[in-house]
Amino acid sequence: MAERPIGRRERRRFLAGSGAGLIALAAPSILRAQGAGAAAVRRNVSSFRLHDWQDHFDSLGRGILLSDTTSRVLQHWTADGEMRVYPTSVPMTDDLTRRGYTEVIRKVEGPSWAPTPSMKKRNPEWPDFIGPGPDNPLGTHALYLSWRYYRVHGTNDTRKIGRRSSNGCIGLYNAQIAEVFGRAPVGTQVKII
Repeated sequence: MAERPIGRRERRRFLAGSGAGLIALAAPSILRAQGAGAAAVRRNVSSFRLHDWQDHFDSLGRGILLSDTTSRVLQHWTADGEMRVYPTSVPMTDDLTRRGYTEVIRKVEGPSWAPTPSMKKRNPEWPDFIGPGPDNPLGTHALYLSWRYYRVHGTNDTRKIGRRSSNGCIGLYNAQIAEVFGRAPVGTQVKII
């Protein structure tokens, strides 16, 4: 016996039924999100929290970089108040995380890298120096902070972004650190929370 082709009406019924099934499966998640109340207002689906610069600084000055190590996000305000948000990598452990106020004291395009003494102690097999290029852990651009050994920099290993993967620095995708590099002058205020 030959099968008859499916008509338009049957196709519509199937698609409508499939859509209703998907909505029914998603309903518990939607209800949980709606029940979150005021907390849901300040968070996005990736669960990072946006901050107001006024809660951390007295003025915009030459600009602000605010890195939230819990949310793994960097907010950047320019001196005129324009704000952009970037996903970051953050230190692997709280022991490696320095929190507080600092500032950008130097900017380097095509930075070289050398492990700190504590990195070399933990990883003696690491090279003593890596020049600019695709193997450099600092990526294409680096903002040097007033804290010794700490940077906001790019990374050539994009798997690190969104994770606890650094030895103390804040990492961004190379395209995004290039953008921040161009918009953040020396003297930009920085806070790591």
